[in-house]
Amino acid sequence: MHLFQLYLQLGFEHIVSISAIDHLLFLLLLANGSSFSNLKSLLLLITGFTIGHSITLGLAVIDFIKVDVGIIEFLIPLTIALTAIFNLILGSNKAAVSKWKVALVTCFGLIHGLGFSNYLRMLMSGPNSIFVPLLGFNVGVELGQLLVVLIIITVLFVLEKFGWIKSQQTSLLLNGIALGAAIIIMKDTFLW
Repeated sequence: MHLFQLYLQLGFEHIVSISAIDHLLFLLLLANGSSFSNLKSLLLLITGFTIGHSITLGLAVIDFIKVDVGIIEFLIPLTIALTAIFNLILGSNKAAVSKWKVALVTCFGLIHGLGFSNYLRMLMSGPNSIFVPLLGFNVGVELGQLLVVLIIITVLFVLEKFGWIKSQQTSLLLNGIALGAAIIIMKDTFLW
């Protein structure tokens, strides 16, 4: 298998796997409240996240950044909790959300990028260039994120269209579930 394809698949599977619950929760929070009418704004958020993720992943793989894994494993669910809280507080104020959300999501992507860097660094050890593997991995991440987000907004659209759920209650429920899960993960990863 070509090197690019191998890392593309690895990046895609990193997102669409149940073991990537942190990424899935984060994507759920980003997609929550979105629809096909504001898909462009949602895609901008997803791409901002990927850019942040790509920057720190690349810097960590070349050993420019070294951060304790325990700290990152705590910070990732913290980003989920903060996103849920921001959604709950600012959810109805679209102007406030859109003004800061891309920058915030990109910063959170910086943190998430460090979460996979140790594993990717081990895979990429050796004399080969890191450009092709990093590009393949990040394109795979982006494609996986786009697929997950499209599935989320499609399911929510169908459920709302048939009257099985109401947007505001669903938003409260999804943010609450993500916040609760993030708190549990933070509690489990916090080093006392």
